[in-house]
Amino acid sequence: MVSSLRRGREVGRLLFLLLLLASWEEGSGQLHYSVPEEAKHGTFVGRIAQDLGLELAELVPRLFRVASKDHGDLLEVNLQNGILFVNSRIDREALCGRRVECILHLEVIVDRPLQVFYVEVEVTDINDNPPVFPMTIKTIRFHESKLLDSGFPLEGASDADIGVNALLSYKLSTSEFFFLDIQTNDELSQSLSLVLKKPLDREETAGVNLLLVAMDGGKPELTGTVQLHIKVLDVNDNEPVFEQSVYKVKVVENTAIGTLVLKLNASDADEGSNSEIVYSFSSDVSSTIEMKFKIDPNSGEIRTHGHLDYEESKHYEIQVIAYDNGSPSMSGHCKILVKLVDTNDNTPEISITSLSLPIREDASQGTVIALIRVSDQDSGANGQVTCSLTPHVPFKLVSTYKNRYSLVLDSALDRENISSYQVVVTARDGGSPALWATASVSVEVSDVNDHAPAFAQPEYTVFVKENNAPGCHIFTVSARDADAQENARVSYALVERRVGERALSSYVSVHAESGQVFALQPLDHEELELLRFQVSARDAGVPPLGSNVTLQVFVLDENDNAPALLPAGAGALGGARGELVSRSVGAGHVVAKVRAVDADSGYNAWLSYELAPGAGGARSPFRVGLYTGEISTTRGLDEADAARQRLLVLVKDHGEPALTATATLLLSLVESGQAPQAAPSRVAVAGAAAAALVDVNVYLIVAICAVSSLLVLTLLLYSALRCWAPGRGAASVEAKPPVVCASAVGSWSSSQQRRQRVCSGEGPPKADLMAFSPSVPDCRDGEQHPEVADSFKKVSL
Repeated sequence: MVSSLRRGREVGRLLFLLLLLASWEEGSGQLHYSVPEEAKHGTFVGRIAQDLGLELAELVPRLFRVASKDHGDLLEVNLQNGILFVNSRIDREALCGRRVECILHLEVIVDRPLQVFYVEVEVTDINDNPPVFPMTIKTIRFHESKLLDSGFPLEGASDADIGVNALLSYKLSTSEFFFLDIQTNDELSQSLSLVLKKPLDREETAGVNLLLVAMDGGKPELTGTVQLHIKVLDVNDNEPVFEQSVYKVKVVENTAIGTLVLKLNASDADEGSNSEIVYSFSSDVSSTIEMKFKIDPNSGEIRTHGHLDYEESKHYEIQVIAYDNGSPSMSGHCKILVKLVDTNDNTPEISITSLSLPIREDASQGTVIALIRVSDQDSGANGQVTCSLTPHVPFKLVSTYKNRYSLVLDSALDRENISSYQVVVTARDGGSPALWATASVSVEVSDVNDHAPAFAQPEYTVFVKENNAPGCHIFTVSARDADAQENARVSYALVERRVGERALSSYVSVHAESGQVFALQPLDHEELELLRFQVSARDAGVPPLGSNVTLQVFVLDENDNAPALLPAGAGALGGARGELVSRSVGAGHVVAKVRAVDADSGYNAWLSYELAPGAGGARSPFRVGLYTGEISTTRGLDEADAARQRLLVLVKDHGEPALTATATLLLSLVESGQAPQAAPSRVAVAGAAAAALVDVNVYLIVAICAVSSLLVLTLLLYSALRCWAPGRGAASVEAKPPVVCASAVGSWSSSQQRRQRVCSGEGPPKADLMAFSPSVPDCRDGEQHPEVADSFKKVSL
């Protein structure tokens, strides 16, 4: 029975809870009450039933009740009168801590029908909590060496109340050594410091006891206290002292690592461990200082630890702290200013820009070629840079600004002399020893057409054999132009003029590009011995420049003319002719003479005479002069000699091959009485003529010697005039000289008497004398004479 009743009650409770959850959000209205904390049991809060509009008689039948989710027993409703009252102690600090609002949420539930009402009860604060310090007694240690106004922070009190009830104020018991410094951060936050206002001396005052009182703003006010026990310590009251507060040191850059910079020597007036000093860099020194320097903690020596570069940093500032071994430790400070001394460890740098290349060889002085900038990272004299150029170049440096220069033209250029310059700029600093750097500029000189083509000689002498093939190459002229490219491209042309009745271009031509000179037709020495003309050379520059060269073309003789016998009317024998010879003439008597001429010259016109083999028999009493052509007796004539003598005279020149002509001479031997009357006279005349000829030849020899001397003098004068005036033309017409030869008897005879034309295009004819060199031996009968054509000399008369 009992278990059944219990089960019924549990089911009823479950149904009630389900109905409660279903109708949790339903209700009619909401109430708000307030009650102070710490209110006594039964303290009136509010007429909740009346305020909710419920009848007092309905409270019990409808199961009126108050539910609180977390604090259901703090408040209760009297079902008889419907009053909400305090059921148990309410501690606001326990419920809400230091929150500004502290509200209890109540749910009023009635059944039949089910209704839920929400009620808020605000718990208001009362000043029921005094200020509380973290500890009741606090021991503070103050060094006797503490300075005035030194502060020691104190932890303030806390108050569990809020608002004015938690607004605290403090006061310190009277003390001649300390006062309380209060700094208000905000309405509820304050900072407390115990500040020294009078120096402490442990020997006079070993300790000070103070009472710190905290008071809140409640009514009535509540207080809290803490006992401050200040213990005066006899500690290390002398800190290390450096000789100087600031040390200034100079260190040469690039000094070796480990070099001593400075040795610190701080002193401490204390004794024992309180005077033992340890050195160190300040904690706020830069990493660069730690990389560059190190300090010995015991000796105070500061040495280099890394590479020092003046260009990286000119000075360093090092903060050093000296700690003693006292307890507590005291420290002293100093500053070290390390100034680096620059060394000449950086070479100058050269930068060349704005090149105006190539430069024309006719550029004016002062033309800017390049801009040059120099720099040196060193300082002072080590960074002062001077610039210079390679000597003997037509350029100079002009300073335009600090360490800036212009490379300008200083003198005239001549590309043909020097076509490019390797200009070396040398920058030298003022250090000791000095450092320098070089930079090279290649200056190309561009060409202008300032040189005419030039021949190696002003005049060339060319020898050409006559009867040449048409179009044969006789010579090549070549002119050199010192310019370049188009300005040096040379073309050749004849300087046209007339040669006699014909144009020069009918004789010769010049190839425009190669300068080859060609003979356009066969040349005839007998017609033209010398052809003198000019060839011009002109370059392709703008404007073009040109020059001329003179060519003297001598037409050399060839043996193309046979000897020709003079006709009988000239006093010589031609063909076959008879002569009467008296048998009474003695040896050496000239009985006749053969005369011949040769149109050639030189050796080719040098004639010799001889009797053909067998002419007159083996015992012929006659002979012929080798070079005179005179027929003379070799012995006296006798009866045994045939009355009729037939002589065949062979006339031969000295050409290669030799050409010949023959003359037949018929001699009739008669008795002296049978000879014509005129014969003696003829012989006498012939003898007188021979004697006269000998006398004439003597004078001729003297004249030839004089002319030879004059020849040497004339050649010297001619060479001097040619050097002085190389452009003067030669004579246009020259006479072909007579060729002479010494005879067996010392006489001379002419091998040729005609005159020839020698043309150079202009000028009157002149007469020349051609003679043997004095070194040529006499021509004698029966002797072999050497070649003498090359020994001929010409003298213009």
